[in-house]
Amino acid sequence: MKKYVVIGSSAAGVNGIRELRKYDKDAEIVLISKDKDIYSRCILHEYLAGKRSLERLRFVEKDFEDLYKVNWKKGVEAVGLDRAAKEVLLDDGSRESYDKLLIATGSHTFFPPIKNMLGSPNMIGFRNIDDIEVLKEVAKTKKNIVVLGSGLVGIDCATGFLELGVKVVLCDFAGWLLNKQLDPEAAKAYIDAFNARGVEQHYGVGVNEVQINDKHEITAVVLSDGTVIPCDFFVVTAGVRSNVEFLQDSGLELSRFGLVYDASGRTNDPDIYGAGDVSGLSPIWPVAVKEGMIAAANMCGVPEKMTDFFASKSTMRFLDISTMSLGNVNPDPEDQTIKVETYRKGDVYKKIVHQDGKIIGALLQGDLAYGGVLQQMIARKIDVRKVKKPLFDIDYSDFFHIRDNDYEFYYD
Repeated sequence: MKKYVVIGSSAAGVNGIRELRKYDKDAEIVLISKDKDIYSRCILHEYLAGKRSLERLRFVEKDFEDLYKVNWKKGVEAVGLDRAAKEVLLDDGSRESYDKLLIATGSHTFFPPIKNMLGSPNMIGFRNIDDIEVLKEVAKTKKNIVVLGSGLVGIDCATGFLELGVKVVLCDFAGWLLNKQLDPEAAKAYIDAFNARGVEQHYGVGVNEVQINDKHEITAVVLSDGTVIPCDFFVVTAGVRSNVEFLQDSGLELSRFGLVYDASGRTNDPDIYGAGDVSGLSPIWPVAVKEGMIAAANMCGVPEKMTDFFASKSTMRFLDISTMSLGNVNPDPEDQTIKVETYRKGDVYKKIVHQDGKIIGALLQGDLAYGGVLQQMIARKIDVRKVKKPLFDIDYSDFFHIRDNDYEFYYD
């Protein structure tokens, strides 16, 4: 009987366990995690806002451990790896042996080296339940909350506070919010919506330093353009680092981003696999889920590979504005091989980026119904240069009229 060990109880680890049990009904499965609960980090802002209880953050069955016959070691952290002995070293002094190991340890908040910031008691990240428990109390008393970073996590944080009636200040070195997912035009819808809710925003500026009092508490944030923002609590969401510290002396291949593994999830050790944020490459939920499932299948001897080249796909809804982002939505304007087509009508914005006829990026905002058509074009590898009608006029009926030889749409 094989023994599988999974480190990490978020999207990659949990879905990996489901897949392991699917393919191996009798194996021993051990889950190791610092967390004592399984919860979705994607909706932590709703826990902050009081919209969800901890129970409603769970994305697994109530009887998860029994259903999948998992021995879950809760509140235990992996601190080392002995590959020769095939054992995981734990912080309680024990060791856990394995036949196959899945590393899905995720990531943690990166605190940049801002002058005076290190060690400030009124500073925190936005990554786990413990962070949110602190911020729920912060919202009751603090009046000047500054959020560093306007990516998905930063926007989650800001909207969570807004639901509590607490206004925040957003600042980011990037030129606009959600700059990895949106172009400036799509971002403007959210920037305007935040402005309407009284959120002060600063983009295209860094944080030079924080001012502190004699208790080392942050009292103000100083931006690179000289702006001084009063601050009685500082939330850092500007970046993450993979949880790979415990692997430094293991001999596993690590990049500057995180753990290195191939399309099957396999590392340079044939008995060790990786999935999710621990790679440092695609920190979004759907990718972590898929990578966990693929790694687990291969651990069980079922060959699967990660073939989703749109690992940056995101669907979001903030401030009643819905957006879908896919692939590269901010191409190099100097690249003559890339073509961009856009559509705007009222609050509806659509954008398709293609290169050599292949769609490499897309944005939909205000109306996501076109997403199905877009998915069909990508799945069928349609050369958009050969489409004889405006791209945004295509509907499902067009897919019944495609010439087999060149993927041109045709009409009777």
